Amino acid sequence: MSQPETLFQSFETESDRAASAGRVKALRALMAAEGLEGLIIPRTDDYQNEYVPASAERLAFLTGFSGSAGTAVLLREAGALFVDGRYVTQAPLQTDAALFEVLETPEHRPGPWIAARVRRGARIGFDPWTHTRDELATLKTALARAGADLVPLPENPVDRIWSDRPAPPAGRGEIHPLAHAGRSSAEKRAEIASALAEAGADAVVLALPESVCWLLNIRGRDVPHTPLLLARAILRADGEVTLFLDEARADAAFRAHLGAGVTLSPPGSFLAALDGLGASEGKVMVAPGATPVAILDRLTAAGARLVEAPDPCALPRARKNAVELEGIRAAHARDGLALTRFLAWLDRETGRRTVDEIEAVARLEAFRRQTNALEDISFDTISGAGPNGAIVHYRVTRATSRPLGQGELFLVDSGGQYRDGTTDVTRTVAIGTPSAQMRERFTRVLKGHIALAMARFPKGTTGMQLDILARKALWEAGLDYDHGTGHGVGAYLSVHEGPQSISKRPAAPLEPGMIVSNEPGYYKVGAYGIRIENLIAVRAGEVPPGGERAMLSFETLTLAPIDRRLVDPELLSTEERAWLDAYHARVLAMHGPHLSAEDRSWAEAACAPLTPR
Repeated sequence: MSQPETLFQSFETESDRAASAGRVKALRALMAAEGLEGLIIPRTDDYQNEYVPASAERLAFLTGFSGSAGTAVLLREAGALFVDGRYVTQAPLQTDAALFEVLETPEHRPGPWIAARVRRGARIGFDPWTHTRDELATLKTALARAGADLVPLPENPVDRIWSDRPAPPAGRGEIHPLAHAGRSSAEKRAEIASALAEAGADAVVLALPESVCWLLNIRGRDVPHTPLLLARAILRADGEVTLFLDEARADAAFRAHLGAGVTLSPPGSFLAALDGLGASEGKVMVAPGATPVAILDRLTAAGARLVEAPDPCALPRARKNAVELEGIRAAHARDGLALTRFLAWLDRETGRRTVDEIEAVARLEAFRRQTNALEDISFDTISGAGPNGAIVHYRVTRATSRPLGQGELFLVDSGGQYRDGTTDVTRTVAIGTPSAQMRERFTRVLKGHIALAMARFPKGTTGMQLDILARKALWEAGLDYDHGTGHGVGAYLSVHEGPQSISKRPAAPLEPGMIVSNEPGYYKVGAYGIRIENLIAVRAGEVPPGGERAMLSFETLTLAPIDRRLVDPELLSTEERAWLDAYHARVLAMHGPHLSAEDRSWAEAACAPLTPR
């Protein structure tokens, strides 16, 4: 099979660690000129996105760190980069330790770190478009104890020293048809308008592009691998919407799709529109945890009365309707077939020659492209051989690509963007013969995965309450992992979607139609990584005889073989073995008729029962 000439993923080194010293020097000179003792530079952009366009990669530009979450603090004589557990291995490799001390959150936080290092009266600058009020509140409290002040800046200082900054996205908006959306924009607008009326609000400012895209059944290509159109909107209680988007980005078909209830307005008019809401002394709904503080401050200064509430689009967007769920199942069926074909290819090839991480990425994407439905990958594929698999969000480059060595583990975390659904799946496979420790720890991860997949729980349960199910077998051996067990997933939107999750942190209760990932893991730094990830959908669960509560359960959406060579059957209970056998029977029944004779033979062996029937 030939490799496609152009891939959705680049293997060039995005981190420019060597350039950090000059950029830090320029930024410190700017700080001195502005009378600032420090600056706070988060990874997010002006829309509070996790994945950002090239023009908003400020954190990577300054520090060299290319992860999807983190915050840098630059003082006159010191610097720090704060990252979560996913990036504690990656960040030190990409940053200059002489410039930035890498610290893990939540054990360390920017506020106390700054407070311990600045004098009274120090001015710490920040861009109010890249922070929410909730984030700033904790910073202000910490800095107040040190007598330091947070100062909003009219222009992001990183942009002022970024001479070759890429242009912002300018592509045209795309229609997300009713056949995939399942509900019309008019119906959605009426629902949200009704929620506004119930809350006593006259309008809501929708600051998150995913909410705008969901509400109006539109998409875009402004962000790599995520079909977002970067735009804001104001929805009024009568269902009328103002969409702030350049007219050049909306062709005739797009404008016709928006309909009479939606008015296009240039992005430059957004602040004036906020002033207008204030001038009428209207009650304006805002989500403080998801809205840049620049918007809140502008509304307050204009006289608006703020109604603070969660984004009203978040829950309806997360509760996938029947049409969306059918599309998501179809997307997972074709994606699982592509992954199964890849796993068969990988097993054959590594048995007779050397395959490296980049070739594996390219081949997997090629199999997905053969579906003739792939719009994009849903994130840069994590292709980690041996010790690279222990880097939770590893991104392979030409400089780091390793061969898949015999006796090692290979972790591949990938996904596709299809018009009818977004996928995300991780498989860990043995290259050659795995060690006893690899099998034991893989099986403990698998036990957690199965426990979550089989969970039955009452309505109102949150992911935080279920998280222990995925960790219990690891905890019993004194092991754990430093990332969440599951994140929400959109419908041809972001591969990371709230408000639901499964982790140690509080989140919204799980409801029917929500999609979450099930991805426990284990990482032995310098040796190997293990993760098993399927996407699961929340559905109504069977109430057992005598039960008194409405129950929920999960439907497993992802269908691809789990490497039986890494399973120690003696560590599995009878119930766990039955789950794995039934899962593999589903995989074979779904994909077997569509596989070549060679691939089907491989799949039959890969999906064989652990125990005789």
